[in-house]
Amino acid sequence: MYLSDDARAVFDAMREGITIIDTEGRIVFGNRAYLEFLHRDLGSDPGPIEGRLLRELRPGARLPDVLAVGRPVLHITRKEIQDFYFVNMYPIYEGGELKGGISVVTFLEDAYQAKEELEAMEARSRQVLRRINRANSARYTFDDIVAVSPEAVQAKELAQRIAATDATVLLESESGTGKELYAQAIHNASPRSAGVFVAINCANFNANMLESELFGYAEGAFTGAKKGGKIGLFEAAAGGTLFLDEISEMDIGLQAKLLRALQERRFRPVGAIKEIDVDVRVVAACNASLPDYVAEGRFRKDLYYRLNTFALHIPPLRERPGDIPLLARIILDELSHKLRRPFSLTDDAVECLQAHDWPGNVRELRNALEFSAYLSTSGVISRAALPSNLVRRHEDAGLTLAQRTREFEKREIRRLLDKNGSNLEGKKKTAAQLSISLASLYNKLNG
Repeated sequence: MYLSDDARAVFDAMREGITIIDTEGRIVFGNRAYLEFLHRDLGSDPGPIEGRLLRELRPGARLPDVLAVGRPVLHITRKEIQDFYFVNMYPIYEGGELKGGISVVTFLEDAYQAKEELEAMEARSRQVLRRINRANSARYTFDDIVAVSPEAVQAKELAQRIAATDATVLLESESGTGKELYAQAIHNASPRSAGVFVAINCANFNANMLESELFGYAEGAFTGAKKGGKIGLFEAAAGGTLFLDEISEMDIGLQAKLLRALQERRFRPVGAIKEIDVDVRVVAACNASLPDYVAEGRFRKDLYYRLNTFALHIPPLRERPGDIPLLARIILDELSHKLRRPFSLTDDAVECLQAHDWPGNVRELRNALEFSAYLSTSGVISRAALPSNLVRRHEDAGLTLAQRTREFEKREIRRLLDKNGSNLEGKKKTAAQLSISLASLYNKLNG
């Protein structure tokens, strides 16, 4: 058996001990690491070893046995006088004909070093995972959920009972009611609280992108795929909670894959062959009517039933005006800390806030209070300091239709007068724009 100079140089560069024999059991090659091992084992320099029978040097050598059976012998642990080592032995074939055998010896010192390097790598991985967990951690608990009105108290108590289970949860509510707040609270009150909390808005991705985000992909799955593939959120959230917001907007084709992941607790990454077992709790949310989507063919009925096992309706703000004073106080406390000055609400401002219907829910309330806080010079927010649309609606709430019409006309006239000027020429121009006489304009302003 011939061994080129290049092959000899490669083997000599290795820390593992390499021995190659021919079919007669004679040594064809022993690298530098193996010669050093023999020197330690024999207690003297063995001299040139090529051409000598391996068992003359080491009677207990098992590499010739590999030639007899024609199969590899792996993970053998050996102990010599000075060395403890692990060895793998392989037959060498060329064109189907047995040509010899090779043994690869890994010494205990190198094995320990590799073990230490692996442990250090695992420690770094755990540190990265902890940082990821902190970055994706759920900050909110049930203590952060304001519930004064009976409707809110009932929803919160049901969520707390659901949190103790490991079941899939569906949060149904309008936009801005705090669905992610509830999702985080459920996670933190669940047996999975030590795990990661990962959130994704399904409406932000097309079908292909969302599939890759949720389930990951294998290397070469598609043009532009990252080398080595990509881990999906289902796998990243292992042992924790995955929050799927606006699940109603998920492509119906992808819904089938999600259903299987929920039922079978396993999935196949895009472009992969093997499936991955998954241990994740899913909390889904939507602000659309899923039964209507099912009727329209936009959402799978079987997925809806799978999600609807534990459905939680979060009441909109207009149905729980009793929560508004406390919510407003919490928001103003946050703004006080941010702007470094105190804020408070007058009674008439609170009354105005409670009379509003809040189509944007808590998010709209926060925006309205932030607007008022920035414009307030004293820190005391009265009804006059609130956004004009809130005040107008509050003022109009007790008016008849005729009275509301008159108030609307006055506001429109004043708006145009602010633009055209309140002098005689401005009033004439405003009357012309509204297709009324100057006398009618005066009547409407003074009516």
